[in-house]
Amino acid sequence: MGRKKREFNRLRLDSGQHRRIMLVSALLGALAFLPVGLRLYSLMVTNYDYYSSLALRNQTRTTTVTADRGDIFDRNMNILATSVSVENVYLDPHELKQSKADIPEIARTLGEILGKDPAWIEEQAADIKRRYKQVGTRIDEETAGTIRDYINEKGISGIHLEPTSQRVYPYETLAAQVVGFTNASNEGCEGVEAAYNSFLAGSTGRVITTKGNNEMDMPFSYENYVSSRQGDSVILTLDATVQACLEKQLSAAIARYDVQNGAFGLVMNCKTGEILAMANLGRAGTEGTFYERENYALGRSMEPGSTFKLVQGLIGLQEGVLRPSDLHVCHEGYQAGRRRMKCHSHASPLDLRFAVATSCNAYFCYVFRDILDNPKYGNVKEGYDAWKEYVESFGFGRKLGSDFLDERDGYVPDRGWYDRQYRGSWNSLTVISLAIGQDALGCTPLQLANLAAIVANRGYYYIPHIVKKVEGRDSLDRRFYERHYTKVDPKHFEPIVEGMWRGVNVGGTSMLARLEGLDVCGKTGTAENPRGRDHSTFLSFAPKDNPKIAISVYVENGGFGASAALPIASLLEEYYLTDTIRRPALLDYVRNMTINYPAYDR
Repeated sequence: MGRKKREFNRLRLDSGQHRRIMLVSALLGALAFLPVGLRLYSLMVTNYDYYSSLALRNQTRTTTVTADRGDIFDRNMNILATSVSVENVYLDPHELKQSKADIPEIARTLGEILGKDPAWIEEQAADIKRRYKQVGTRIDEETAGTIRDYINEKGISGIHLEPTSQRVYPYETLAAQVVGFTNASNEGCEGVEAAYNSFLAGSTGRVITTKGNNEMDMPFSYENYVSSRQGDSVILTLDATVQACLEKQLSAAIARYDVQNGAFGLVMNCKTGEILAMANLGRAGTEGTFYERENYALGRSMEPGSTFKLVQGLIGLQEGVLRPSDLHVCHEGYQAGRRRMKCHSHASPLDLRFAVATSCNAYFCYVFRDILDNPKYGNVKEGYDAWKEYVESFGFGRKLGSDFLDERDGYVPDRGWYDRQYRGSWNSLTVISLAIGQDALGCTPLQLANLAAIVANRGYYYIPHIVKKVEGRDSLDRRFYERHYTKVDPKHFEPIVEGMWRGVNVGGTSMLARLEGLDVCGKTGTAENPRGRDHSTFLSFAPKDNPKIAISVYVENGGFGASAALPIASLLEEYYLTDTIRRPALLDYVRNMTINYPAYDR
């Protein structure tokens, strides 16, 4: 008896069970491909820009093209700093290997052209740990052309020249601290180069080429060049001829007086705050040069000495404790109890104008004590606070806000400083050295030059600045166009100005500064130096009634103000106002002579 066949029931396509199976299958398939779909969405939509740029980087090579920095000119459009086109030479060890280049022959040829050791170049070419090896730095266009001809002649792949620029200074070290310098990356590091780097730097360019998977440039490939933008040029307020004159005279003074630390000078247009010349020179080095990289005219804090007597007189007049006709005696010094501050010999008694002209120590000791001991303040410390506010209004003890990055504050001690020094027990006699610009008082050469401008302007100043114009900009920062006033009324400046004029033109410590017909006003200063010869300083402006120029010169270890600083300032004044120097004897004086000045022992 035969077996009975098994029968299977076929699923009908339109049955409910079939539909459920198809739905489940579709759902499982969708779930299986969901991660893939999400990944594709991420690659093609969400992160499209990222992966697109990544792919572009893998397919292209970008070479940076350094922008030429803007030029720096003096006020008469003499070029103080400019850029020249140079190129760097790189080897690509991978390319050289892929192209089977004759490395020993390349090393010999490049070594001869660049003046480098061929063995060293061959070593760089064989080092595949790094992609590019620089073998030539900032070579000139002629040398670069020779290398380019060699590459084309031999059909070499793996030697690359990168265009860049090099900063050059046609006047070499002239105004070096003012102009500044750039680093290896062509960025400003000091002076104007640093302060105005954002304008001078420009924007870099790019050369973009395609490359194969072996990192070699593809023949007949895509290339794109994005041009660099040259930086904006900057025109300084500096006058290169006046600057050269200042540096020459400072150098002569340093050599003559065996200056240990430095000499500083500033020349300003007192009506605008424009700096016409600024220099600081140090002691002669092993090569006989006086160049100092750091601009101490902005940052060195020093005692102003007797030039500060101008400020004392002005504060006394404003406070009502001094009248121009007030007489004080000076028996070769100021005596109060056992405290004595000596002075040189001159007529006595004397009024304010004569005290300024002769730089009388005693007179301003009386004035200073009257300011601090003024009954309206109740006690000497309140009087000192008021005095300090006046001093700060002249720009001391704070930055003036110039366009230099390295400007410093100087120092005007507050009452707390003296409280700590004397355990809270001090009076006007304790700090009497402040009367003649000594004690803990410190100021920068820039602040001293600004004081000369303030007196010349009878009570106001414009913030000193070194840049006159930036290419493409209509004007400078508005702060350089605003007047800044002291707390002293303009009327009180006249007797001080008269005293400075008499000191030069009638009789006083500044007679060597006299220039016929120019009404020069000046004030000598001697800052005490406990570690050696005193420091010489001099402030001046001219002409008296329509001033065009303000000058400050400070010579460390120069002795009395009239011995070193005054002659330098006077020669500069003459050169600026008359375009010549007609006093050869004074030139010789700076180089060869000493002054017989009535000395006094402090």
